[in-house]
Amino acid sequence: MSKLRHIAVIDIGKTNVKLALVDLDTLTEVAVITRPNIVLPAPPYPHYDVEGHWAFLLDALKQFHRAHHIDAISITTHGACIALLDGEGALAAPILDYEHSYPPETIADYDAIKPAFADTGSPKLAGGLNVGAQLHWQFKNDPALKQRTKQIVTYPQYWGHRLTGVTATDVTSIGCHTDLWNPYKQTFSDLPTELGIQGKIAPVRHPSEILGSILPEIAQATGLDPKTPVCVGIHDSNASLYPHIKSQEGPFTVVSTGTWVIAMSLKGADISSIPPLDPNRDTLINVNAHGQAVASARFMGGREYEMIQKGQIYAPSQKDVADILDKSIMLLPAVEASSGPFQGRQMQWLGDEKSLTSGQRSAALSFYLALVTSTCLKLIDGTGPTIVEGPFAQNVEFISMLKTVTTRPVFTSKAVTGTSIGAALLFKTDQTPSALTEFEEADVCQKLKNYADLWLASAETLRS
Repeated sequence: MSKLRHIAVIDIGKTNVKLALVDLDTLTEVAVITRPNIVLPAPPYPHYDVEGHWAFLLDALKQFHRAHHIDAISITTHGACIALLDGEGALAAPILDYEHSYPPETIADYDAIKPAFADTGSPKLAGGLNVGAQLHWQFKNDPALKQRTKQIVTYPQYWGHRLTGVTATDVTSIGCHTDLWNPYKQTFSDLPTELGIQGKIAPVRHPSEILGSILPEIAQATGLDPKTPVCVGIHDSNASLYPHIKSQEGPFTVVSTGTWVIAMSLKGADISSIPPLDPNRDTLINVNAHGQAVASARFMGGREYEMIQKGQIYAPSQKDVADILDKSIMLLPAVEASSGPFQGRQMQWLGDEKSLTSGQRSAALSFYLALVTSTCLKLIDGTGPTIVEGPFAQNVEFISMLKTVTTRPVFTSKAVTGTSIGAALLFKTDQTPSALTEFEEADVCQKLKNYADLWLASAETLRS
């Protein structure tokens, strides 16, 4: 393979669909274009607008190639998503939105066959966040669907299949709280057999393997070279993690931010380094690009930000921050109560929330997000420096509070799309230093410490 420079990264997040063009020589994003990931409510159930995404991606690939030249394509997507293909390679059913909820009797039936957390590191999650629960419900809802389904692929490989015609699953996506994978043994759990699909799941491959070259019709539609390679692809949180696996030594933690905030603790390949995890607090095992188990915890931080800010972005002033600290006005968990370390709790404000300006509200919200993140890090025994990826890396109040409460160095990435650099690096096999900036302040404010102590004590009191 000749030297690759410009990697087009298809990035399907829960909130937005993106195409990013990454320059491998500089590890920078040359261009990024997005569209909303709107869920279609139409029958038979809420599902993703894959045809709309496909038209957008083909047009964006054409634009980027014409302007910059594309050498290869990588793919990263959110987890908890699977595609069922018929004998012709088309969808046997629409791709189900993982936030769709199921009737109590269906949930009870699935609980009876769900593998133990000790075997999968996959806790019981809401809606279809466990892919096994999605499959169970879909087959019950449509008894003919299992017969129509000839192959099952995870979400990055659905797009890879459309580009190349080759089917696969990848180890990071099949290991993303699906209930289908045993990360300790690096093999399938008992669930595929229980569901009767053990022969239908496409081969599990590592993300950096080459899936194939683009199909002739893709080359014709985009102008790309027909030999353009497409890699297998990767789960988005693991894409954020991947550059640091390649470049960091010793224990470290990564906080990947977006719709989900995912905290991941890396202490080495030895499975004994994983601490005891509490499935009731949304801790779990993810599987990294090398197939290794990674202690993780998460909450819907980006969703919570949108719920409180209602789409408006406010940069708090120093006075806004000082007012919040002086008055100890704080947001307590959980804004989005179906996930995270404080799931099932009702959010509440301490202090006079109605008097807050937009900037003050933003400061209180940023502190809240940092403190929930710090709780996640504690639950997975995070040590070493913390590396923050994605949009929250640009939030000074978030980073200040996170550094204060963890008392460890915090590094940030300036990438617009935190996942795109990692996904592009699947094509680069040599060790690559990460483009990180250490967050530094001359003095950590005592008021931040006092605020954090009060928040943590209040949150734990409410939880107990």
